[in-house]
Amino acid sequence: MKTRRIALSAMSVLALTLAGCGSNSLSPETGGAAPDGGSSAPETTVNEELAAALPQSVADSGVIRVGTDASYAPNEFLDADGETVIGMDVDLFDQVAAKFGVRAEYQPSAFDTIITGVQGGKYDIGVSSFTVNEERTSQVTMVSYFEAGTQWATAAGNPKGVDPENPCGLVVAVQTGTVQQEEDLPVKQEACGDNPMEILSFDGQDQATNALAGGRADAMLADSPVVAYAVQQTGDQLETVGEIYDSAPYGYVVPNEEREFAEAIAQALTELQAEGGYTAALEAWNVQDGAIDTFDVQP
Repeated sequence: MKTRRIALSAMSVLALTLAGCGSNSLSPETGGAAPDGGSSAPETTVNEELAAALPQSVADSGVIRVGTDASYAPNEFLDADGETVIGMDVDLFDQVAAKFGVRAEYQPSAFDTIITGVQGGKYDIGVSSFTVNEERTSQVTMVSYFEAGTQWATAAGNPKGVDPENPCGLVVAVQTGTVQQEEDLPVKQEACGDNPMEILSFDGQDQATNALAGGRADAMLADSPVVAYAVQQTGDQLETVGEIYDSAPYGYVVPNEEREFAEAIAQALTELQAEGGYTAALEAWNVQDGAIDTFDVQP
């Protein structure tokens, strides 16, 4: 669905949803650590059989080039240094890479360019809270690893009376290229008739959140863990509205010609689940409710 700290100004809201590789040493108020201060994942053991499934270029370089939209806290976002990508997806995929005996290198990119970047060889994989859907699996292979739904948010106290079932006439902020922008809002807009929403579509989720916190928008919608994190990190300037709906899995994006690699990633996730690393990565960011039991490769 994609979607990624200091107190309550609009600029601090911008910081909280910026997203790029690394440390969880900072507190969430000052930059970008996990809510509990960091992941306590067990040491990851290399599986040499899985390593044999790496694309040759990755095996040669020892690096998986990862395309990610670093604006989607707490899943993937920039730390306080403005360069290092951190988040749940980073903590988990770092462990996946370690299973293959290589490391991940995160390359921030606009969300709606990552799939084409994977297809064209710019990235070896896309790790960016991609909801698995038919449109995407018609273009690439996807490996499920998490589940999230859609959640709406508005200003604390809901002064505009936002109702996700009837958002007509509201100014609504959303990130470009997400399922919310491409699938959810068009259906709701059609039902609005002559009282349409004004939809503000942004390249980054940080910008959409900032529009709501700064009063430019009446509401926003995004993936449920992203909205929950935004509410927490803005000191309750914002609040969620309505129930979480349309839950669906996230998937890693892999080129179709690397099916063996995709299958090996699913196996790596299964091993991490058994070893405790999978759960630890999610719990570090308080998103363990999105854990799934099996990791599927689609199509």
